[in-house]
Amino acid sequence: MVIQLKNISYQRQNKVILKNIDWIVQKGEHWALLGLNGSGKTTLLNIINGYIWPTTGEVTVLSKQFGAYPLGELRKLIGWVSTSMQEKLYGNEYTENIVLSGKFASPKLYEDPEQTDIDRALNLMEEFGLSSFIHRRYATLSQGEKQKVLILRALMANPKLLILDEPCTGLDVFAREHLLETVDQLSKQNDAPTLIYVTHHIEEILPVFQKTLMLRRGKIYQAGITADLLTEEQLTEFFEAPLPERATFLRQFVRS
Repeated sequence: MVIQLKNISYQRQNKVILKNIDWIVQKGEHWALLGLNGSGKTTLLNIINGYIWPTTGEVTVLSKQFGAYPLGELRKLIGWVSTSMQEKLYGNEYTENIVLSGKFASPKLYEDPEQTDIDRALNLMEEFGLSSFIHRRYATLSQGEKQKVLILRALMANPKLLILDEPCTGLDVFAREHLLETVDQLSKQNDAPTLIYVTHHIEEILPVFQKTLMLRRGKIYQAGITADLLTEEQLTEFFEAPLPERATFLRQFVRS
């Protein structure tokens, strides 16, 4: 199993953030994690990555049980892409160096990479249509282009698990669609890592995410087949409000 959470709860300053979370992600599955702001998504991600420890429960990631395996070594097998990562990178770096830095899990290159690493970075950029960005400064890229570069950066370490944490935040509709095309392309690779796509926008949930975990106020509302969960009835109850009749996402993605 890629992820196994047993009875996970997390409490901070007498406030319960997560409660009784049981979640299993099998190899070969790609999941969407759906929840509004404040639902506990980020806390759950931090637990999966070993950055915070649950108050109660057991965590096993990539068949490694927390407490019995060095978390530093485990994190090398997990890629995490989020807009917050952009702030930690050096804008004056060449884009190919940003991709390369993912091999060393550092914000920039502090050592000379091997030729095999350089070749892999350049091949990734070509495969995903970013070869025109070579020798361009990272700061000159658009928000959507930066997010694509971050995905390739995460792939440099050959992760077994890749978490895409609201990667479309701040993107216009065209940049969002281009980024989602990149995610779809990635999911179809023969050696693709297990993908966890975190969002609060259901229109971003691609068909490849056949499973969905719905998180509400720190608890699991539902978990299962995406097609069974993204119905008007289920979503109205989940969001605790009627869905707008004219909403684009309702017409295109919600199955009555």
